Formats: sequence, structure tokens, C-alpha cells
Amino acid sequence: MRGLHTPRLLDKNTESRPPMTMTADTLDRRRDRRPWLKRLADASEPYLYSAPSLILIIGVMMVPLVIGISYAFRDIQLLNPFSGGFIGLEHFRDLSKDAAFYGALKNTLWWTGASVILQFVFGLILALLLDKPFWGRGVVQALVFLPWAVPSFLAGLNWAWLFNPVIGPIPHWLYAMGLMSEPGNILSDPQYAMWGPIIANVWWGIPFFAITLLAALQAIPRDLYEAASIDGAGWFQRFGSITLPFLAPTIAITVLLRTVWISNFADLIVVMTGGGPADRTQIVASYIFTQAFKRLDFGYASAIALVLLALLLAYSMLIILLRQTLLNKD
Repeated sequence: MRGLHTPRLLDKNTESRPPMTMTADTLDRRRDRRPWLKRLADASEPYLYSAPSLILIIGVMMVPLVIGISYAFRDIQLLNPFSGGFIGLEHFRDLSKDAAFYGALKNTLWWTGASVILQFVFGLILALLLDKPFWGRGVVQALVFLPWAVPSFLAGLNWAWLFNPVIGPIPHWLYAMGLMSEPGNILSDPQYAMWGPIIANVWWGIPFFAITLLAALQAIPRDLYEAASIDGAGWFQRFGSITLPFLAPTIAITVLLRTVWISNFADLIVVMTGGGPADRTQIVASYIFTQAFKRLDFGYASAIALVLLALLLAYSMLIILLRQTLLNKD
């Protein structure tokens, strides 16, 4: 009869059977019934796409690096046809007694520290100025960043001419300001020779700091400055409480990159002074160049390069830990 509900008869097995639920693992197992070769091909697909880049990196970077490191433990002298054998740590024992190396290491600290500090200070000032809107800012930015586009070899030649009292104006300016007793070439003065490449390096490297710090400045929310101004904070208070904390991670990584770069950057010194006078401008990078391409002792030069690599790696790890600490505070 219509209207009467007839109960459905359930089988005994049906009543006792729990409701079937499809778990994700079951679905994955049922769905993934492809042949194992197909699964292997799909799993290795990302690695196959990146294989050309990995092969290029290994072939262009890792292989020369390993060969260069192996030279540090071999006697590689181009003028000695019987060289090339394994000598172990002999180069490092000679290096520990090399007074010229310690002098070059001391000059490297002075060259790198002065260059990085001055580049950072002037680059930060320049970035703060360029962060403010004014008429013709695009043209000024292009002119400011122009030194970065000049080849280092050409920059070294230009500054060497500027410091030459015969054709350059700088010695005469220094003499007119009373900083020199007579117009002379400071590049030939052992006491002041290092200042020539440092000044050239500061001029050449300021745009790097200015570009990176300007990008970081433009990423700071302007609302923070407006709120601080409403609360009566002055420029120095806003700089110390807003600008500097936001710039700290960028400053850390930028200082790291420039320090490593300048420590290995011997172009200006080789062009302007050649490491002289009396090795007063000889840094570790130019000392490596001297050993490899003037004395043709590639084994000893590789040992020096390996020591420099270890020092820069230790420094880089410290800066990275410092940057991570600054990021964690935020």
C-alpha cells in the first residue's frame, strides 16, 4: 500500500560490514598504477630539466676550482720542466715563513676596510639623497651610477693620470690646500701610496652601495615615517628607529659582497702602482698575480689563493650569521 514504509531487508553480512571510506593513501595507490619506469621518469623530470645547468656549473666552476686547489699541493713552475710532482704541505710551510705574504695580508685589511667603509658611508648618503623626489632625479641617478659602468682597467689608468703631477690636477690641488709641501705623485710615496687606489676604488664602488641601499629605502612603508612625524620624531630619530633597522639586513649582505669583492680585486692596484713602491700597496690578490704570472710559480700562487679562500669563507659565515640574527629579530 502507498503510504506505508516497508523496511528494507538487509543482509547479515551487509549489516556487519563497516561503511567503506576511501583514504588518501588508498586513492593514491589505486591512482598510481603506472609502470615503474614511467614513475621513475616522472620523478626524475625536474632533475633532467636542470641537468644542463648543473653540468655547466660543474664544468665551468667546480672543475677549475678542484684543479686550482690541487695545484696548492703540487710543484707547478712553468720554467722548471721537471716540476709537477706532489709535495704535500710544502707550499704552506713556505707561506708561514713568507714575510711578504704577511705584509700583503696587512695591506689587504687596510685596503678592504678603508674601501668598504668609505663606499658604504658615501653610498648611504647618496641613497638617502636620491630617495627624495626632486626635478631631474632620473638624470642624476644615471650620472651617479656612471662610474659603475667604467671598466676597472680604464678607471685605474684615469686615476693614475690624475695623481700624476705632470698631467693631473690632484697634486696641485693638494699643494694649494697645504696638504703637500710640493706637487708630487702620492703613488710613488710609500707612506701615502695606498690612498691612491683606495680613492679610485671608492669612486668606482659607491654606485653599488647606492643602488642596493636605494632599493631597500624605497621598500620601507612611508606610513611609518608619517606616524613618526606626527608623534614628533625628528630626522635622526626616524633614521635610527625606522630607516636603520629596515636597512640592517641589506647592509649586512651588501657589506659581505663588497668585502669579498674588494679583497679579490687587484685591478686598480696592478694598474696604478703594480704593488709598489716597496710592496706598500701589495695585497694578497696582487701577490697571487705576481707569483703566478711574473714568477710563473702556479703552485705557490694556488696555496696563497687557498688561504685567502679559507679566510673569506670564515668571514662570510660570520656575516651570514649576523644577518640571520637581524632577520630573526624582526
